Amino acid sequence: MEDRDPYLWLENLEDSAVVKWALERDGRAREKLRKLSEKLEPRISRYFSLPKILSVKCTGKGYFILKREAMKFSIELLYRDGERRTLVNSDEVGEGMIITGLYASRDGRYFAYFSTKGSDEGVLRVAEAEGGEEIDEIEGVAGSVVFLGDGAYYYVKQYRRERTPDGIEPPAERVFRRAGGSEEMVFGSGIPAQYHVWLESSGDGSKALLTLMRGWSSSKVYGGDLKEPALWKHVYGTGEFPVNHVDYLNGSYLVASYEGEGRGRVLSVRENGEVSLLVGEGPHVLRNAALVGEELLLHYLVDCSSELVSFNLASGKWHRLPIERPGSITAVSSESREAVFVFESFSVPLRLYRYLKGELELLLSEELSNGFVVEERWVTSRDGTKVHTFVFRREGVDPDKVLLYGYGGFGVSLTPAFSPGAIVFVEDGGTYAVANLRGGGEYGEEWHRAGMGRNKQNVFDDFVACAEHFKSKGAKVVAHGVSNGGLLVGAVLTQRPELLDGAVIGYPVLDMLRFHELHVGKLWVAEYGNPDDPGDREYLRRYSPYHNVEAVKYPPVLVYTGLQDDRVHPAHALKFVAKLEEVGAEVLLRVERASGHMGAAPQLKAREASDILAFVYEILGLKPGQD
Repeated sequence: MEDRDPYLWLENLEDSAVVKWALERDGRAREKLRKLSEKLEPRISRYFSLPKILSVKCTGKGYFILKREAMKFSIELLYRDGERRTLVNSDEVGEGMIITGLYASRDGRYFAYFSTKGSDEGVLRVAEAEGGEEIDEIEGVAGSVVFLGDGAYYYVKQYRRERTPDGIEPPAERVFRRAGGSEEMVFGSGIPAQYHVWLESSGDGSKALLTLMRGWSSSKVYGGDLKEPALWKHVYGTGEFPVNHVDYLNGSYLVASYEGEGRGRVLSVRENGEVSLLVGEGPHVLRNAALVGEELLLHYLVDCSSELVSFNLASGKWHRLPIERPGSITAVSSESREAVFVFESFSVPLRLYRYLKGELELLLSEELSNGFVVEERWVTSRDGTKVHTFVFRREGVDPDKVLLYGYGGFGVSLTPAFSPGAIVFVEDGGTYAVANLRGGGEYGEEWHRAGMGRNKQNVFDDFVACAEHFKSKGAKVVAHGVSNGGLLVGAVLTQRPELLDGAVIGYPVLDMLRFHELHVGKLWVAEYGNPDDPGDREYLRRYSPYHNVEAVKYPPVLVYTGLQDDRVHPAHALKFVAKLEEVGAEVLLRVERASGHMGAAPQLKAREASDILAFVYEILGLKPGQD
């Protein structure tokens, strides 16, 4: 029997009554949080103003850098002699715009960037580095730009509303060649919906390197002469495990493949299909790799922190680079015989390194003063699985007021990252804990698969075990999750309401029987299961937060979303709040008018973070420090 949905009407954001319903609750939430939020916002804004590098591209001209600083987004060109030049800033792009994607030609003559107001849809702009003249722009969802010279380029377009040129219903992606404002589709004809395409070029500019992904646990790689897309062909992968391109060298494609136990190995695949092993599967997870001359720069995760190792293909020698732990490498880009990469951690907003001739050089950095402690703890889940957790606090502080963050899905790895809200929370005596749950990629593809599909309950059990660990020591615990992490917190809230002292649920997926009918939810069927399949539907119904709200005592709940979110439909949040209100739960709904899944202007994100912390502080009894 079909589940009756009493709040189906809240899915229609074109209905003024729905928007009014949402904004009335938003107004009440902001007013309730306002006094404490206003005390927190100046400090949070100060940390949002610190420089943060979102992407870096190594080119013959220098390093193109996409960063957020002083409440703005900008693209800079950092020359090798240290000179810096701003090419674009968000003020020039448009009010409230953020820049989320950066691409550059190998010679540094051209660059492209994607800007949006927070939704997945936005504008891709292509410009010349010298002079900054804009030569092209594309509206919609576009990326994976690869330059061909003289202003021509490939890009990947995602179809969300209309069919592809070859007649496939959305969501689907295709590769186009564009020059002089006109374009033609060159790759993807006949590929079914729900596949992602990622395109890049080899370091020497000779080959196209394509990855065709279905979901987040299977892919194939294709390749061929960069300028002859009709000849691009399948290189490696069966679609039963993830595989990604690394580069092309001496007549062979180098690929990172995750068959076996799923921790990753590097293979050489010759043009004739002959496969040889370059780097075998080890005890740690290979996150990505880059070719630097005849060296492989291998980025591993060791207990959820980054480790960087160079492997000389000629000599077979290994060298571990002196990267601080715990910490994260968030971007790696190589060109010819050098590479650049970004490092951050809980208390380090930014370090930009260059790797050249076997040596590391620090190019840019932003550091916070000492006084913070990062611990690593292990807890035991319901089935005996050991779950790693980071515990970030101030020296001398007893971890009795805990904000527990989790995600657990899509192979996403939660590694040490700088968060303005977390810094303020810890400065004021809170403990920020990050749980590395099954469903993520921290321990390889097996770890991911252990928390996807009909194994999803493992993720919730892992998070419960982490919360119980802190509760057993007398701590108060507020759970926080965003997107798939919102599903996590929603499920734990409805399964174990007595365990949590509060719950913060952001931009969430909560209706597991209709997620595939809303926005691009069909893309997630490979991760969650198919609600139209009776077996999957029964499993999804069992944990779907929206369908498991009951007339029981819930802790205080804050749900927040953005009306511009065109990835996770805001109705997930609205309907869940309506259900909680129906049973008399203490729930607040915060709605950002100009925010989507990709984010929002830093000023809006700082305000959002301040409201979230105000809610958390009230529950945990924390008092804000002085600015």
